[in-house]
Amino acid sequence: MPDKQTLGRRISCKVGYWLANRHRNAVIHRTCLISPEAKINPREGRLEIGEESTIALGVLLQGNVTVGKHSSIQAYSNIVGYGLPDEQQGRVVIGDDVRIASHAIIIAGNHRFDDPNRPIREQGHELLPITIENDVWIAGRVSITAGVTIGRGSVIGGGSVVTRDIPPYSIAVGVPAKVVKSRK
Repeated sequence: MPDKQTLGRRISCKVGYWLANRHRNAVIHRTCLISPEAKINPREGRLEIGEESTIALGVLLQGNVTVGKHSSIQAYSNIVGYGLPDEQQGRVVIGDDVRIASHAIIIAGNHRFDDPNRPIREQGHELLPITIENDVWIAGRVSITAGVTIGRGSVIGGGSVVTRDIPPYSIAVGVPAKVVKSRK
């Protein structure tokens, strides 16, 4: 861990690491900084967090999720994957060097509601993967829906709702998010 951290912060992150890593099917690199106030649980999936990644307080990280190296997920973000460890449907994959700001919502499933004669809770889920490629910045309060890929080097503006794939090196904003500029 970096020398600039206080003793209290180092102890707190060790507790957070232990709480997250105690679950079967959780694979968390020993260099990760994890707040003890984060809720991390692979459920029936597999949850992996790469080296030197940071998970802040209040983050809900559950299900079939992979977080790459040197990535950060900031306060009160919700990231939910579905499925078993070898299943791709419902998996959330976050690449290396990704920055996810506070209050992001990334959920790889939607309720089915086709039959108006049955309660929605009885109709199951449609599971689709979400992929956030390397070197992406997701600004605050962004929602990313199931089935979306955000291309390498992209920036998603604050408050956006991403319902379609975003090409690499794009800047996208709005509800629904639209590409407004290329970073190239």
